[in-house]
Amino acid sequence: MVFAGTNYLAILIAAVAAFAFGAVYYSALAEPWKRAAGISADRAKSATGTFIFTFFAELAMAWIMAGLIGHLGPGQVTLKNGLISAGIVWFGFLLTSTAISHRYQGKPWKLTLIDAGHWLGVALILGGVIGGLGA
Repeated sequence: MVFAGTNYLAILIAAVAAFAFGAVYYSALAEPWKRAAGISADRAKSATGTFIFTFFAELAMAWIMAGLIGHLGPGQVTLKNGLISAGIVWFGFLLTSTAISHRYQGKPWKLTLIDAGHWLGVALILGGVIGGLGA
């Protein structure tokens, strides 16, 4: 699917930036996250396939974010509107689905806060880059 006026370079830059953010974010919070998620150090180190999947998932997220922001209309694809759209997407979909999944899995709220913080950063980066560079 191609959206009219899609800026594929902005989508790629947004996905790379979001992936890099996640690497830094979870590196800084690795120990609290592993404890909250109940993940062993061995399992965390064997995640190469998961990293590859994550990048492509964030690339898809960037593409969809470009479509959402692009639907605001001519002259409305701006940094401000990209960030506002990202905040709405985060609150309405990413935060809520993360919290629901963690409640059913019996995970601690600490994990929800860590993961939701990551998704907030990802959404804001995607929205900011795409809004700033053009959908």
